[in-house]
Amino acid sequence: MEYANKGNRTCRRLLHASRRITQCVTLALSVAIGAGLASGAAAAAEMHLLVNGKAIHINAPAGSHLNEKNWGLGLQYDGNIVNKKWVPFATVSGFSDSNKNPSYYVGGGALRRFQFDGTHVDVGAIGFIMTRKNYKNDQPFFGVLPAFSIGTERVSVNMTYIPKVEPKMVALWFFQLKVKLGNF
Repeated sequence: MEYANKGNRTCRRLLHASRRITQCVTLALSVAIGAGLASGAAAAAEMHLLVNGKAIHINAPAGSHLNEKNWGLGLQYDGNIVNKKWVPFATVSGFSDSNKNPSYYVGGGALRRFQFDGTHVDVGAIGFIMTRKNYKNDQPFFGVLPAFSIGTERVSVNMTYIPKVEPKMVALWFFQLKVKLGNF
């Protein structure tokens, strides 16, 4: 009987997680498509696949064994560049957090673009709504973080710095690979 209860709990958790992902993806895509229509852009032309994959924890306590392989997937819509220098964006993603728990977010922001031949460096901010198992009992919370990106029109690396939040976390750098869906 105990084994059956564990199986039922696992099924309920998976169902809850899939509902949460569906809600986040629906919201992010609605925001992205709405932003694209408002700016006159074709939504699919600027959609990107995000591959989450790496965190670098700074000054982690000895023996903490924090997960630095933050695998997951997401989407990012980049709007039309405003005044030849600002890139508005909307994003949604899910990944394995520092404690190997699923974490999801939806958000958006703007990046100041510096163009160098075929390469760009973007600096800006992202505002988001996120859920984490070990933070606020998996209830959504708001946040704002610095955002950076370096790459080309087709492939970039997104980075963000997450400062230490008392009492449990350590500061970290979070990395995503961003691939333009029009490449495929």
